[in-house]
Amino acid sequence: MSENSGISGDGLIVVVSGPSGTGKDTVIEEILKKNKGICVSVSMTTRNPRTCEKNGKNYHFLSEESFKEKVRMGEMIEHAKYCGNYYGTSLDFVKEKIKNGIDVLLKIEVKGARQIRKNCPDAIHIFILPPSMKELSRRLKNRQTESEKGFEKRIKTASEEIASAKDYDYIVINKDKDVCAKDICSIIYSEKLKTSRVRSKTDVIIREIF
Repeated sequence: MSENSGISGDGLIVVVSGPSGTGKDTVIEEILKKNKGICVSVSMTTRNPRTCEKNGKNYHFLSEESFKEKVRMGEMIEHAKYCGNYYGTSLDFVKEKIKNGIDVLLKIEVKGARQIRKNCPDAIHIFILPPSMKELSRRLKNRQTESEKGFEKRIKTASEEIASAKDYDYIVINKDKDVCAKDICSIIYSEKLKTSRVRSKTDVIIREIF
């Protein structure tokens, strides 16, 4: 990690963003099966849980008052308002994991990703795209978790988010969840081999040779 990030250790911060309905949760499940050295940070949110969601597993569901208090106390590494609700990531959780050499995957939206880019410049940023807007629309409708107004709002937000994909380090299209997960695992593996990340080890070996 960079000295400017305020976080040290061998673990990496991996930011994964993408419009609602892109299949991020499904892809992340596949990543966890393939990469045992990575964990997912469970975000905090003020939105109401969906029928299939469990507190502490999918999200930590908080009241708006509790959320804002955590922000005020500096307990979040990033936070943002998305589709009328607040979302954020625990700073202590991330610090603990990467200090112990565990990679932390953050599933966050574009605004939160910008904060991570500023606060943790060594983080890897990956944007997941749907095969097409038509397919994204189909997936959102099939979820049946939104009203017509909510659906239209998510489609509008998706268009705005996709325009920010160019700011990410990598773009991966989720046409097939297994292939998408493999691509992301390959990105993480490659990042760990970058000279800038293993320079201290490389310097030791060079000194031994010469």
